Amino acid sequence: MTTTSPPPSDEPAQDLQAASELLRALASPVRVGIVRELSDGGKYVHELVAALGVSQPLVSQHLRVLRTSRIVTARRQARETQYTLTDDHVAHIVLDAIRHAQE
Repeated sequence: MTTTSPPPSDEPAQDLQAASELLRALASPVRVGIVRELSDGGKYVHELVAALGVSQPLVSQHLRVLRTSRIVTARRQARETQYTLTDDHVAHIVLDAIRHAQE
């Protein structure tokens, strides 16, 4: 098991606040599941509903939180919206957390 050293104690308070907000945005099993599903590419809401086994309104509600937190982006394609991760960093956090929970 590898460990990382803690960040220096002189981290600016705004960086710590931003990290805290990111973790708060991920503090839901549905949102963790959405990020996991998006880690291998963009998905439509109906695909997320099928993969997670939850209702469409619930997925949409959690996508709104993730969009507000700038974790996912939305791109309209015809009559549907495709959701993708803004960057891969969040996917690494989530996938590592899932692997850690499985140990």
